[in-house]
Amino acid sequence: MPLAMPDDPAAHDPVAAVMERARAAHRLFADVDQARADAAVRAIAWSLYKPENAKEVAELAVADTGLGNVADKIVKKQRKTFGTLRDLLRAKSVGIIERDEARGLVKYAKPMGVIGAVTPSTNPGATPVNKAMMAIKGRNAIVIAPSPLGYRTTARVVELMRAELEAIGLPADLVQIIPSPVTKDSTEAMMRACDLVVVTGSQDNVRRAYSSGTPAIGVGAGNVPVMIDETADLDAAAAKIRDSKIFDNSTSCSSENAVVIVDAVYDQAIAALERAGAYLCTPQEKQRIAERLWVRGKLNRDLIAKDADVLARAFDLPPAANGKQYFLVEEEGIGRGAPFSGEKLALVLTVYRAKDFADAKRTVAAILDHQGKGHSCGIHTTDMARARELAEDLDVVRVLVNFAHTFGNGGGFNSGLGFTLSMGCGSWQKNSISENLSYRHFLNITHLVTPIPEDKPSEDELFGPHWDAIGHREDAR
Repeated sequence: MPLAMPDDPAAHDPVAAVMERARAAHRLFADVDQARADAAVRAIAWSLYKPENAKEVAELAVADTGLGNVADKIVKKQRKTFGTLRDLLRAKSVGIIERDEARGLVKYAKPMGVIGAVTPSTNPGATPVNKAMMAIKGRNAIVIAPSPLGYRTTARVVELMRAELEAIGLPADLVQIIPSPVTKDSTEAMMRACDLVVVTGSQDNVRRAYSSGTPAIGVGAGNVPVMIDETADLDAAAAKIRDSKIFDNSTSCSSENAVVIVDAVYDQAIAALERAGAYLCTPQEKQRIAERLWVRGKLNRDLIAKDADVLARAFDLPPAANGKQYFLVEEEGIGRGAPFSGEKLALVLTVYRAKDFADAKRTVAAILDHQGKGHSCGIHTTDMARARELAEDLDVVRVLVNFAHTFGNGGGFNSGLGFTLSMGCGSWQKNSISENLSYRHFLNITHLVTPIPEDKPSEDELFGPHWDAIGHREDAR
């Protein structure tokens, strides 16, 4: 960033200066055609997907935040970026995006302007790029307010995105970062000045976005419970749970935090989980974990998202735990007095025993009511009627069936959900969306309306059943 001169807005208000440059870049980009918009999206995607860049940013993220591991962060960055690019290149976001002749409607996509994006420390590289791709797809500019912990990582990612845009002749200022140090005041100033705020991260930031006076999209906290019923393929379920739970050391909001197993296969399922790399803790070991994973009621920053061997030493687990990939703790309680019933952001998975499917369903609902309501849950089963029952009865946006939850919830190549790193949880968590964040949320839509043959039913068609019900059909007329 160039040094500010005395008459430069940056001399007295750096956030205002960033917003001014973003608006200037947006004016140059707002009228490009679909091909140019898609070229910009490809450029943004390549800035992180490029193998050496993915590796550099992953290493920076772990060094800066201490969260997760480099190998999985490389996979996450490339997989999410590739999948999101697939979704975006298959969609229209310029000009006419929908035509309904029967209803006389034609829909035109328009940009919103400047998007303000708040991003978390758990994904300081992947989330900014994911949001930038969606914003740019809609011909918007974007200004990112990263977590202070991940600032250096996000700043580097912004540099890479800007360089790729310049390489194809587009304004680098389409993607910007608010100046360091990031504070609540500077983040709120950005929120007030932009045209849409999209927040992934703390619920405090989500609330601030909704009260900023700017249209806002926030996402909710995760605390995913997954059920295993007596019809499940236990070894397949155990392998999927392991792969999902250990990915990037459980930094994902979609990572399993509890598994609820029906009594009929409880012992067999535990054995399958152990074969797949889990270590079942004793009650005494569980107590030590509770004392060390939480400090004064809050998760211990020194232990969340750490490697399994680090946790085994920190928890003083026996030699039998060495080489295990994550740790199981058995629990019965749910709620404030049972910390294992909440999100842990660590390689610790809580296990509940349920009498049957109905009891397991009640347990899953109780866990979600305590924390994570609206987000998601999963079931490993061969009985689709049970999966449909969960979808019908539980207050969640997503119910995943026989998935490694982390790899299906935010989009997957074998999942119909769109790729994203930001998942809405509906009104259950006071979110404005109940779906995965997508490019559609970054568009304004103009409706062209033309006359169609009149579609006006008779009074009898609409009111007849009610008149019959009250027994006064003639009087009602």
